[in-house]
Amino acid sequence: MPALITYRTTVQEDWVDYNGHLRDAFYLLIFSYATDALMERIGLDADSRGQSGNSLFTLEAHINYLHEVKLGTEVWVQMQIIGFDKKRLHLYHSLHRSGFDEALAASEQLLLHVDLAGPKAKPFGEFSTNQLQSVVDSQRDLPTPAFTGRVIKLPI
Repeated sequence: MPALITYRTTVQEDWVDYNGHLRDAFYLLIFSYATDALMERIGLDADSRGQSGNSLFTLEAHINYLHEVKLGTEVWVQMQIIGFDKKRLHLYHSLHRSGFDEALAASEQLLLHVDLAGPKAKPFGEFSTNQLQSVVDSQRDLPTPAFTGRVIKLPI
């Protein structure tokens, strides 16, 4: 199975800057909606969050802006799980458009499963763990994405 397509949208007028390009913040918004879609898939949808009191918090996110995205462009997010343990989830999102083979942007994210009553870290439940493992198993043959494990620094 290739990376999952978790979110599709068209770049809206209020998302673009004075150059007609998608504003920085809206890349993260699009990736955030893609994470929401994954949450639904693994049993952390709005109803489940309300009943269990569990959710995901973003601990860290890196975005690589690779190609410009303009007003009206239909884009989609492909998601790959890099790994997970009992409380954390390491994700990779890439943004794509039709007719262009390369990713437009990439976001590596580290998420924490939490009990909202604390809030405090809490292990994933059995259903979520099984769903995450199923996705990992289906993506086993995918290569490690190019924009993971990067550090921001000036070359010396």
